Amino acid sequence: MSIYQGITHILHPEPLGDPTWNYAVLGMSVLFEGTSFVIAAKEFNKARGSLSWWKAIVKSKDPSSFLVLFEDGAAVLGLIIVFGFMLFNHAYNLPFLDGVASVLVGLLLVFVSLILARESRSLLMGEGIAPETQKKIKALAEKDSTVIKVINILSTYEAPEVVMLMLIIAFKPDLDTEDITAAIDRIRKQIKEEFQLVEFVIIQPQTYPSIGSKISELKNRQAF
Repeated sequence: MSIYQGITHILHPEPLGDPTWNYAVLGMSVLFEGTSFVIAAKEFNKARGSLSWWKAIVKSKDPSSFLVLFEDGAAVLGLIIVFGFMLFNHAYNLPFLDGVASVLVGLLLVFVSLILARESRSLLMGEGIAPETQKKIKALAEKDSTVIKVINILSTYEAPEVVMLMLIIAFKPDLDTEDITAAIDRIRKQIKEEFQLVEFVIIQPQTYPSIGSKISELKNRQAF
């Protein structure tokens, strides 16, 4: 709508009247939105720690932590754009600049919306843990003397600070049910102690011979 209105005012500019109230409204808006932006930035700084701003946004699993920051930042920048173009309009009597400012604000909002959609999409669709975290969990599980190999890791964020994890693990073939159960409990406990966000750990055991037979079966199918 902002872009549409901007194009309309560029094609059919209207003379600027007394801009006093315009300046007053813009000034108060900058004050309110700026205050909100500063507060949001301080809160985000606490949450991001030593990470850069962009890296903290990418790694964040809670869109609300940066949603307010982006919204307030876009609002402040949009108000500055409008204020600057209105000054030029008032000083040089160029009424089409109001339309240009409106188009720029619309494009700014589209840009911010695309970034927020990009960063939130993966979470809405079920984002998993980072690859480096998967490697650490795999290494931790494979340290156990009963484990031959971690075949696969599946994970999803159920909430910003709650991860559900599933491991498919190949255990040694000479283990009985009791040994495997004890190993699963041990691995699950170690993972939950090491990674606080992992709330649920499901471990699917699979013995090594069954893996070998599946690989042989796949090879036979390919040969056929």
